Amino acid sequence: MALACEICNKKPQYGNTISHAHNVTRRRWNPNLRRVRAVVKGTNVHIRVCTSCIRSGRVTKAA
Repeated sequence: MALACEICNKKPQYGNTISHAHNVTRRRWNPNLRRVRAVVKGTNVHIRVCTSCIRSGRVTKAA
């Protein structure tokens, strides 16, 4: 299962961690995903959605 939002397709971003001694190591920032029961095409399904999509109202939660 991919670490991506099923609505906006937000994926991990990559960059560097830089210490005070300027040691550079690779790291990644993962999206804040939640498993939500939502209405998709009239049916209730579980989807993995980032919290920004939930807060903005792009996901209609199942009752």
